Amino acid sequence: MLGWIAGGGAAALLAGAAGIRLAPADGADWHVDPSGGQRGPGRFLVAENGDLAPVRLAAGPQEVMRALEEIARTTPRTRRIAGDGTLATWETRSRVFGFPDYTTVSVVPDGEGSRLTAYARLRFGKDDLGVNRARVEDWLDRLRAAL
Repeated sequence: MLGWIAGGGAAALLAGAAGIRLAPADGADWHVDPSGGQRGPGRFLVAENGDLAPVRLAAGPQEVMRALEEIARTTPRTRRIAGDGTLATWETRSRVFGFPDYTTVSVVPDGEGSRLTAYARLRFGKDDLGVNRARVEDWLDRLRAAL
């Protein structure tokens, strides 16, 4: 009897993990203006009243987005799910369980350069232990170095 209970528990755990790993991402659900994002556990907001102020860059919006696309493309388990031009959303999945996180970035003209806002958030759970913040800060560091 104990074997059946353990087997059932293991099967339920595997089914839950498979459901998370195989959960489809509808870009329309996650492709939103980052400036409207909310701060909180599992979220990191680069915007007015965000965790970090909008980032000002000397390059134009198209140049910034081209560099950012390359950075996202080289980030493991990351793919673009929506957007073009100066608003884009990427999905990044965790290595072991494949938990999806979503990062949306907007780049708009700002004087001679650009202003970048970003919103990174988890899909499942309540806290990401700082993963979204670390990814966005890494992307920003790499973006500054590329420009």
